[in-house]
Amino acid sequence: GPDSTAVMVLANAAGLDITAHHVHHGLRDDADRDVELARAIAERLGARFVEHRVTVEPGPNLEARARTARSRVLPPGSLTGHTADDQAETVLLRLLRGSGADGLAAMEPGPTHPILGLRRSETVSLCAEMGLEVAEDSTNADPAHQRNRIRHEGLPLLNDIARRDLVPVLARTADVLRDDAALLDDLAAAIDPTDARMLAAAPVALARRAIRRWLTLEGYPPDTAAVERVLEVARGTHLACEITGGRRISRSGQLLEITPIQR
Repeated sequence: GPDSTAVMVLANAAGLDITAHHVHHGLRDDADRDVELARAIAERLGARFVEHRVTVEPGPNLEARARTARSRVLPPGSLTGHTADDQAETVLLRLLRGSGADGLAAMEPGPTHPILGLRRSETVSLCAEMGLEVAEDSTNADPAHQRNRIRHEGLPLLNDIARRDLVPVLARTADVLRDDAALLDDLAAAIDPTDARMLAAAPVALARRAIRRWLTLEGYPPDTAAVERVLEVARGTHLACEITGGRRISRSGQLLEITPIQR
C-alpha cells in the first residue's frame, strides 16, 4: 500500500540498505497481484524482496489474528508504515475498548515507526509523485472491521462535530499519555505485585501498573476488569479470581500466586 511504499521510498532516499518484506495472508483473491506489485516496487527502488506466506482462517478477530501472524514472520525491528492517521484511529479504538493510559498512548514513535508523524494523504501524494502504482487493500473498506468504521465513519463525524481535524489532537494526546505512563511505570517498579500487603497499601494507580506488568510477563496482557479483580484479592475482598489466559490468582497469607485453571 502507499504507506509501506512511502517508507521504502524515504529509506531509499536516505541511502539505506533495504529489504522489503511482503506478507501474503491468503485472505483475498487479488492477493497474488499485490505480491507482484510489491516485488516490482522493491526492484525499482533497488531493494531485496522477501515474500512470506501465512495462513489466517476467516472468522472473529481476523485483524488481530492477521497481525499476530505477520509479527511471527517479520524480522525483529522491521519498519512499518503506520502514519499519524493510524495513530489517531488506534487511540479511538482503544478508548472504545476501555483501555487505560497505556493503551491510549498507542504506538510509540521510534525507529520501527519512522513515518508516524506523516499523514496518510502525504504517503499517497509521495507515491503518486514517484509514479509508483500501489496496492489498494479491498478489506480496508469492509465495515465488518472496527478500525474501518472508525476510519470512514467515526473519525470524520468527530471532525465534523469538533469543526477541526482531530488527528493531530489525538496524536498529541497519545504523546502526553505515553510520557505520563513512563513516569508511573518507573514508580510502580518498586512494588512487588506478589505481595498482597504492599499492593493494598500502594496508591491505586501504581498498584494497577504493578499488577499489569506482572500478569503480562506471565502471559497475555490483562484487561482493566482483570486487574481490578486481582486488586480485590490483594485487599482481601476475595480469596481468588480468574483472569485471561486460563489463569487463576489466589492468595496464601500475604502472597499472591498464579496457577493454571484446571477444567
